[in-house]
Amino acid sequence: MAVLSPTQPAAAPPQEPAAPPPGGRGQADLRFVLPGAALTLLAVLLLGFAANLTVLGHIEHARAQQSGYDQLRSELAQGTAPVGRLDMNGKEVPSGSPVAVLHIPALKLREVVFQGTTSGVLTKGPGHLRNTPLPGQPGTSTILGRQWGYGSPFNHLDELKAGDPITVTTGQGQQHYQVTGIRRAGDPAPAALQNGQGRLTLITATGGAYTPHGVLRVDATLVGTAQPAPAAGGLISTAERPLEGDPSAWLPVMLWLQALLIVVVAATWAFRRWGRWQTWIAGVPVLVAIVVALSGAATELLPNLL
Repeated sequence: MAVLSPTQPAAAPPQEPAAPPPGGRGQADLRFVLPGAALTLLAVLLLGFAANLTVLGHIEHARAQQSGYDQLRSELAQGTAPVGRLDMNGKEVPSGSPVAVLHIPALKLREVVFQGTTSGVLTKGPGHLRNTPLPGQPGTSTILGRQWGYGSPFNHLDELKAGDPITVTTGQGQQHYQVTGIRRAGDPAPAALQNGQGRLTLITATGGAYTPHGVLRVDATLVGTAQPAPAAGGLISTAERPLEGDPSAWLPVMLWLQALLIVVVAATWAFRRWGRWQTWIAGVPVLVAIVVALSGAATELLPNLL
């Protein structure tokens, strides 16, 4: 066995592994945290946006149709359903109120029609253009409906043929129409109406799926005697015209964006102080709810006939 001499230094004790130098793997990963979180959040928003125009939008449309039908049926039974732009108290009928039931047997379509034609109103179903008379009254009554989103009630409107019947139930009873033709951009307008005659014009978009680029009109002539009509006309906003979005939706969009930012900051803090699974369980439902609400508000910025 070897013996150390008095002048030979003792062996150094084993040293612990040195910590990773600055800029190593631990710090390099942090550089991808914020961009990764931002891209993930953007992907979630896009998915929520698509879901609102498709699956969730159809569910929302079905719920609005059911509640609108229940309300209108009650008003018809009580004789308080709207018959003009003003209600029984002389006040303007609120936007989004049910005013009629549209039935097109050829398309197997039965939809509640709501007052107003903004993008938000048309998420519920077809909308009545407020500066035109209600169906059954003298003049041209105009109804707008979506081609693809939120139930796509007018998706097959171009399949109608001359002679197809249309029935509209309002506060003045059932009104019967007969289709006279379909118009696209550049087609001539129908002949002017004579005194006491009525016409129904249904409007939707043309183009591919969720890419509207034009307007399709279906004209139908009133069969029988027109109903008495209160004064029609008046002004409408730009958002109520065909293929227009609703600029007023920017306010809820900004508010929901602020709520989303608060939730993201709170989730980041909880992830570091509370734990991964606790944060996921508590934060995901809140995050999903805000994303759905935000994307729903954002869809109102898109063309109302989409």
